Amino acid sequence: MSDNDKKWACEYCTYENYPSAIKCTMCRGPRPFENIYRLHEDRDDRCSPVGAGASLDLKKLKDKCQCENCSNYLNCSSCINPPPLANNLHEHIQPLRITQNSDLAQSLSRNSSPSSTVINLENSKRTSQGKWICQMCTYENWPKSTKCAMCGTSNSQRSQACSLIIPSPERNKNNDDMNQDETSQNNFEKEHKLRNLRRNADWNWLNACMGVIDGDPIPVENYLSSGGDPARTLTASECALLNRNSAFDVGHTLVHLAIRFQREDLLAVLLSQIEGSGSGIKRVPSYVAPDLAADIRRHFATTFRQRKGSFPCHYVTEFPTFTLPAEIDNLPHSIKEQLMIELLDKDAQEELEAGDAAVINWAIGDGVCRLHTLWNRSAGDCLLDSVMQATWGVFDRDNALRRALAETLVHAGHCFYPRWKEYESSHASFLQYSLEEAQWEEDWSTLVALAAQPGSSLEQLHIFALAHILRRPILVYGVKIVKSFRGEALGPARFEGVYLPLLWDQSFCSRCPIALGYTRGHFSALVPIEPSPNIRPRASLLPLVDRDRKPLPIHFLMESELGMEEVILRQWMDVSETENGILVAQQPLHKRPLLVAQMCEEWLNHYRRIIQMTSAPFTRPIPKQDYSSEGDTDCE
Repeated sequence: MSDNDKKWACEYCTYENYPSAIKCTMCRGPRPFENIYRLHEDRDDRCSPVGAGASLDLKKLKDKCQCENCSNYLNCSSCINPPPLANNLHEHIQPLRITQNSDLAQSLSRNSSPSSTVINLENSKRTSQGKWICQMCTYENWPKSTKCAMCGTSNSQRSQACSLIIPSPERNKNNDDMNQDETSQNNFEKEHKLRNLRRNADWNWLNACMGVIDGDPIPVENYLSSGGDPARTLTASECALLNRNSAFDVGHTLVHLAIRFQREDLLAVLLSQIEGSGSGIKRVPSYVAPDLAADIRRHFATTFRQRKGSFPCHYVTEFPTFTLPAEIDNLPHSIKEQLMIELLDKDAQEELEAGDAAVINWAIGDGVCRLHTLWNRSAGDCLLDSVMQATWGVFDRDNALRRALAETLVHAGHCFYPRWKEYESSHASFLQYSLEEAQWEEDWSTLVALAAQPGSSLEQLHIFALAHILRRPILVYGVKIVKSFRGEALGPARFEGVYLPLLWDQSFCSRCPIALGYTRGHFSALVPIEPSPNIRPRASLLPLVDRDRKPLPIHFLMESELGMEEVILRQWMDVSETENGILVAQQPLHKRPLLVAQMCEEWLNHYRRIIQMTSAPFTRPIPKQDYSSEGDTDCE
């Protein structure tokens, strides 16, 4: 007899098992009754239980049989008890005595399929191990799992299914029908709800939310200009439409999103809307003409050079000075007022012009021109942005000026360090304290590292180095006392004063200064409106004294240069006095570079179109300006 003939086939999965197996190796199904005990070919008086390692005496078995015809003792249900179906049965399955002649065995054999019996036996096994089986996907989960790790079905739904034993074909059919109905119903309802949400959604509001995330001010401006509420909160349905769970949460406002994604410029606009301090929309020239602004930044990057020799400092080859176009004065009063609101930093302007403590525009009657505080970004890069605005009218978005500053302090630091140390030592001795050499070197390393980190706040040394990179003087008009938001005095501010490129030869530098304003940790560019073409000379006057006629300090002078401040000022700038004896520096106004002139013209055209739309015989709604900052945001 071959090996295959000696094996017995499982009636559930048809797997051929070895004779010693009393259960199916594959599905753990019970061995058929007729194969457990078989009669030897010689029909002797012995019956051998396969795999049991024991034998039964047929005579003893026949004596115990209570049947009238004991010749059928092998099939007699009263004589022979089969081995149990499984060692560990599910608590919901009652133990069964299955024989070949029992009606229950025949019924189970007819109604049950192999898969149903396998699943029931496996369920009993897995339940004994403490795990529970998902009724949807049959995944085996740990007892502490409240939901199926595979499909997410709740564990509470499993308890009802485990108490019922349904034959596999019927159960699978019911599950398939249920899953199909549920899926189709869910898909239909989901799509129906999404269509309704899309149809009824306020896309102006949703685009504003996306604009804050992407750093694009245009959709935010469109939403606010249409009367949108900056304090509006996101709902669950709107979050579902936006479909970005990592970015949008229920209850968030535009302010929450601006804070979360560090959009400082948009945050200032939104807060100004909430506080009711104007439109809050900013239209600086670089925002209205982003392509030209990008060209200007690329051109500015090509103007850098590095000096060879003992002073390897970076420097620029051009000296432009940005001024507001004279055509602004020709605009109607209402349009000019709107332009100024959208261009200037109102808070900084008011703080610099505040009453008796005014640091700018206090000498206009003496021939000194009015300075305007340009709005710029406010996260650590404000000094570099204000310098770029005062010269080229754009932001330092590409960090070209910051890179030049960092490399200058690294390569030429040995030239700046002695002046910086002596200057700081004089202030330290005035405050009656001193530092060791190791502390000076540590502070210097910190300042050099700050220059290379975008977004980091800069100090006086960095302004001094920028004056050398630009090869021109920098005048800083700033508050003398730094105050908190509550108006409390925090300490003296040391930024106000004159910064000269003292390490360069005077003939190598420009005598035309630029002006910056400083208010509570923020720098702004101070620019005038250029005079009309028929006025000569074309120059603005910048005071070199404060309101009390006290000279502005010159920073980073050596001890040997003290007491010669006015002489040094006249060496580096064109200095004169007004009729009232105010010492001023002349800022010559030359023709704008071509790219800057084109950017200003495109910026003015925006307001000219507004005039045309509002002055026509039949007024029409003002179209929304389609411009982009192209990343000119505070974060980037």
